[in-house]
Amino acid sequence: MASTCSRCGPGYKTPLHAMKGPREEIVYLPCIYRNTDIQKPDYLATVDVNPQSPNFCKVIHRLPMPNLKDELHHSGWNACSSCYDDPSKRRNLLILPSMISSRIYVVDVGTDPRAPRLHKIVEPIDLFWKCGLANPHTSHCLGSGQIMISTMGDPSGNGKGGFVLLDGKTFEVIGNWEQPGEAAPFGYDFWYQPRHNVMISTEWGAPKALANGFNPADVKAGHYGQRLHVWDWTTHKRIQTLDLGEEGAIPLEIRFLHDPDAAEGFVGCALQSTIFRFYKTRKGDWAAEKVIHIPSKKVKDWALLEMPGLITDILISLDDRFLYFSNWLHGDIRQYDITDRRNPRMVGQVFVAGSILKDGPVKVLEDKELDNQPAPRIIKGKRVQGGPQMLQLSLDGKRLYVTTSLYSAWDKQFYPDLVKEGSVMMQIDVDTDKGGLKLNENFLVDFGAEPDGPALAHELRYPGGDCTSDIWL
Repeated sequence: MASTCSRCGPGYKTPLHAMKGPREEIVYLPCIYRNTDIQKPDYLATVDVNPQSPNFCKVIHRLPMPNLKDELHHSGWNACSSCYDDPSKRRNLLILPSMISSRIYVVDVGTDPRAPRLHKIVEPIDLFWKCGLANPHTSHCLGSGQIMISTMGDPSGNGKGGFVLLDGKTFEVIGNWEQPGEAAPFGYDFWYQPRHNVMISTEWGAPKALANGFNPADVKAGHYGQRLHVWDWTTHKRIQTLDLGEEGAIPLEIRFLHDPDAAEGFVGCALQSTIFRFYKTRKGDWAAEKVIHIPSKKVKDWALLEMPGLITDILISLDDRFLYFSNWLHGDIRQYDITDRRNPRMVGQVFVAGSILKDGPVKVLEDKELDNQPAPRIIKGKRVQGGPQMLQLSLDGKRLYVTTSLYSAWDKQFYPDLVKEGSVMMQIDVDTDKGGLKLNENFLVDFGAEPDGPALAHELRYPGGDCTSDIWL
């Protein structure tokens, strides 16, 4: 689908080649029922996003998992652009880790991309006994053909940032990627850059602290992270830890620039709503500096006296020109020109939902950015609940897709109406010349209208790869 070279592997030769790839026609999203009143399994939804299709903006297939309360979250591939030089590889299996149950589902999307089918289940006991790990999160394919999945905890629910290796053919658990004793205190996301012999991982928190909701006291108690961990890609040893301090609390999604020669990238830190740039120094070690800060808003009739933006997802366009991120609580999506890596410049912003809407219960007392509280968004008669969360950018950079569910327990805590009415998928039109974001009022996928009841849709994946799934060697 992606590669037109008969002697090449999956994906694209370079990020700039990927930008010339075909327009997305279908999207895969995990849909969650945990923490809702619906006793049904999570499922993988296939959505038609082709404007020429009679099924445009519709869920055309649903693949239910065989178990309840898995909490599907993120997904990855059995092969991507890291295997481009290997013609024996094919991108045909989607890896679906379950953040709470610790199962890993392998889904066949190659036989019929519009009707995925279950291929294999990796049971939690394999992660527990073979690796001493649990709560898998981010999945990346490796140039070796293996699959590497980060974890957030140990089998008892304590924080433990390790990595599970799966065989790329049998999907059996091989063991730990990291050397014995090298696991980080917490885990979440990771990205590797082999030309600099480095991998960097992030921290969310201890699974048993965050599993049923957010308690600020757990931050003070040390149950949430604020560090980046630098790993030697060859030896699998943790060689450096970068403490981002309180301003960098809960560093979630991490992105190297797509250029495989680049020795820098960005990480979104949720709690204080900051973006840090990490980079390789002249000495050869790694450092980080804060480059963006979204000020909190003083409010009343909310859980706290100050409301952070809560940056929960970030991504970088394939040409490394624009950075996008979502403020899940404030309700806006932002676009920054990062041509000057140390001084990002905001060039686009759009409000789609959030906790400070003018007809909502929260009153903003002091706002360093806005003069008025934003109006609610109603698209095709549907009021958007929740806040902008997971993002995915079209290969050409002109369309930004967004969903509104963060994680079922936090959805229930901060946006109970989102759980009752279901999440949505929206599309933002992007100005790739001067910058700018505009909501497409003619696009909406309403997961509140699902056959088994309102669902919480999360991360988005294209069958041919995208700017958050593929890494170039």
